[in-house]
Amino acid sequence: MKSFLYNPASHFNLANLFTFVNITSGLLATYFITQNNFTLAIVLAWIGGAADIFDGKIARKYNLSNEFGIQLDSFADFLSFVLVPVFLIFQAVYSSLDGMTLFLAGVVSIYYVISGLRRLIQFNINADAGSVEKFFVGVPTPLGAILLWLVYLANAYGIVSAGSVMVAMVLIGWSLNSKLKVPHP
Repeated sequence: MKSFLYNPASHFNLANLFTFVNITSGLLATYFITQNNFTLAIVLAWIGGAADIFDGKIARKYNLSNEFGIQLDSFADFLSFVLVPVFLIFQAVYSSLDGMTLFLAGVVSIYYVISGLRRLIQFNINADAGSVEKFFVGVPTPLGAILLWLVYLANAYGIVSAGSVMVAMVLIGWSLNSKLKVPHP
């Protein structure tokens, strides 16, 4: 068992198993969003976030980084930190809208998804297995997801309107591919 858990060539090494937890959490969160159980969906998204932190730390500590793991991690990030928060906001905030406002919310949501996907693809193109830079250029998708959760909570508590959520989503989407420097933890 130890031979494949600590083997960088194994698709089921320890780091990738944590990435699979992230993917599983994202899929389950998506299901619970469809059931309007937003609290459980957010808890699952945070579990996915914790798994995302551990997969990278484990990959570096045990020298498990490889091209497969980089691609797998980006897929998990796309699901958990791009699709899940956008789907949550669409279901929880935008579903009560209609007409042109709903259409605009759809456009904004698609813009955010494309921005997140573009960020992850660009990150993969520039990634070097096993290396860690001091700064991210642009807001990383997990931080973008945290910002979207905060915007969702502000709306849920009546602090901001659906229109303000759309503006915030555009700004956060823009920040994903900006030249902002964000320290790497």
